[in-house]
Amino acid sequence: MPPSTTLETFPEDGIARVLAVVAHPDDMEYGLSGVVHHWTSRGIEVAYLLLTHGEAGMQRDPALVGPLRAAEQRAACDAVGVDRLTLLNHPDGRLMPTLDLRRDIAREIRAFRPDAVVTMTWDAVVPWGLNQADHRAAGLSALDACRDADNAWVFPDLAEAGLSPWGAQWLLVGGTDAPIHGVALSEGDVDAAVASLSAHQAYLADLGDHYPSPDDLLRPTFRAHGEGLGVPDAYAFTAYRLR
Repeated sequence: MPPSTTLETFPEDGIARVLAVVAHPDDMEYGLSGVVHHWTSRGIEVAYLLLTHGEAGMQRDPALVGPLRAAEQRAACDAVGVDRLTLLNHPDGRLMPTLDLRRDIAREIRAFRPDAVVTMTWDAVVPWGLNQADHRAAGLSALDACRDADNAWVFPDLAEAGLSPWGAQWLLVGGTDAPIHGVALSEGDVDAAVASLSAHQAYLADLGDHYPSPDDLLRPTFRAHGEGLGVPDAYAFTAYRLR
C-alpha cells in the first residue's frame, strides 16, 4: 500500500465474532494477525478456518509437513488469542473454487455465525507480485460462501444438518491493491503479530536466509499503513458491507 493512501477507520460497532478463511497455515500472519490480536484483546471472538494443511509448502514429505504446519498454526493462533482453529483437508497447491469448497466454508459460517468474514484477495496481481493459485481460490470461495451461507436454497443439506442460514454483515479482504479501511494497532498488537508469524519456525527456515525476518517484514508494513490512518501502526484492508 502506498504510504500516502488515506484510509478510513473500520467501524467495529456490533462486531462480536469474526471468521478468518484462508488457504494455508501462515496466511493470516502477514499482517492480519495484528488486527486479530486487536480484536481478541477487546473481547471479540475470532475463529480461523484453513482450507488446507499447507502440506505442499515445504521441501519435505507432505505427510510430515501437514501435521508440522498445523502445530505451528496452533502456536500462531495462541499468540493472538484465537482458540477456534479448524483445518480442512483440501489439497494444498490444487485448491479450486468448487461447490464442495464453497459448501465447506458456508458450513463453518453457519456454525460459527460471524458478524464479519476475513479473507485474502483473489486478484491475480497483488502489491507483492503475482498471487498464488490457492490464495485466489480461497478468497473467491470465501466471497461466494458468504452469499451461500445466507441462502436457504443453495446448500439445503446444511439446513438438514441443523445449520440455519446466516448472513455476515461484512466481508474484509486483505492484500488488496488499493485498500480503503484500516485498524489502528497498539504496540502489543504489533508484537503479537510478529510472535504469531515467528511461530511458523520450520516453515520460515525452509524458505531460506533470503526471506526477511518477521520483524523486518511486519514492522515496516504496519508503519506504512499507519501513515494512511494517521497513527503509528495500522493494518489496511478493504471492507464490503454485505447487509
